[in-house]
Amino acid sequence: MIRRPGLYIALTALALTACATPRKADVSLPAGYEAPAGAPAGAIALDTWWTAYGDPELTALIEQALLRNTDVRTARARIDEVKAQRTTAILQYLPQGDATASGRRTDTEQIGGTSASIPGFSTSGVSRQYSAGFDVSWELDPWGRALFAYRSANAEVDRILYAYETTRAQIAADTADAWFQARGLAIQLADARETARIQQDLYDVAAKRAANGLAATTEPDRIAGDLAQAQSQVAALEAQLQVQKRAILILAGRVVDPTASIDTPPLVGQAPAVPAAIPSELLQRRPDVRGAQAAVRSAAGQQRLAQLAFFPTFTFSPGLGWQRIEQPGFTTETQNWSIGGSVMQPVLSIPRLLSELKVQNARTEQAVTAYEKAVQTAFQEAEGALVNLDADRRRVALLAEGETRAAKAYQAARIGYARGLTDLNSTLSAEQAWRAVRTQLTSAQVQALRRSVQAYKALGGGWPAQAYASAK
Repeated sequence: MIRRPGLYIALTALALTACATPRKADVSLPAGYEAPAGAPAGAIALDTWWTAYGDPELTALIEQALLRNTDVRTARARIDEVKAQRTTAILQYLPQGDATASGRRTDTEQIGGTSASIPGFSTSGVSRQYSAGFDVSWELDPWGRALFAYRSANAEVDRILYAYETTRAQIAADTADAWFQARGLAIQLADARETARIQQDLYDVAAKRAANGLAATTEPDRIAGDLAQAQSQVAALEAQLQVQKRAILILAGRVVDPTASIDTPPLVGQAPAVPAAIPSELLQRRPDVRGAQAAVRSAAGQQRLAQLAFFPTFTFSPGLGWQRIEQPGFTTETQNWSIGGSVMQPVLSIPRLLSELKVQNARTEQAVTAYEKAVQTAFQEAEGALVNLDADRRRVALLAEGETRAAKAYQAARIGYARGLTDLNSTLSAEQAWRAVRTQLTSAQVQALRRSVQAYKALGGGWPAQAYASAK
């Protein structure tokens, strides 16, 4: 039976140190994605994936957003904050001390008593008192607390740096996504205007045919209703496009600029190829995954500090002092130096420290689990984006062929109606079929572009991962 408290405490601390360590995270992933292979590795720079679209306007908007967006600036300020906190965490283990100085002047007039008549004992007059001192307190660190505090603080800085890069990558993706949505609205607006023009032409032809007795007088009225719907659709899309442009300007930090400063031509190109990648690369390419890994290191450092709290604390406290006193008939001046130390061994606070250690153990476990979840989420997003992008591309190819045939059928029906060879219902049906396929094609093209943005981001694009790797 152990009877000496010091030995019992030491053994307790050693046991806690041995058993309370972070478990190894399970970040195993499949060897490959269940999706078609992309472009050769290195064919597209993931750091600046937006340049692959060959769109100078998009590139300029993203570069502006990465500099001016409020979320990016907030994340950048957070880096400054956590770096300052790191310095504070380290400085507490260095010698601490402040110089002090004081002075006092006292004017005294003795109005009673007998000492006033005795030379050297009069209290009347001016007295002065000066003092200065410099006391130091230094917590000696034989257990390495400062080292683990430094490692934990560094890991926290890394976590915030990766959070900053995650924010930048997200803003770049949001800007590109908003841009392609605006381009899609521009196409829809151009189609709506073209539909309104075609409906106007049909109305003119129907009115002329009705006036010449070649068609029923109700045909112009029927087309007039479709014409009104087309014109209202134009007005609605104009408003939606303006709202979308404003959203882009806000993302780019150009709030005061007019929406007319953004030119969104009604054109949609093909989504560029996505570089071939393997799932294990997500551990290095995704800033959110690396941030979660840094959070584990930070929690592990705090866990180690909680373990070391059971060990004794040694404090060294030297000091210097000087004092001068001037009184009527009396003057004295002294100086001193001192050296001392203290030892603090937790005894009655052990239950509290055990509770705090359990709390930190739980936090460390949460950090490890969060890291595992971040890896799994990254894989899910990456594979999902690649699979959906491939499906979108195949959908675009099918709809493009269907739109070409539907357009030919409509042109033939329109010519036949103008020559009196086709009735109005057939012509309108052909137009509706063509417009429906064209709308689906436009939607699929925009979706493919937006999906490619998701794929680039999911694979860890949008930040200089290599620069961080070389820094390590």
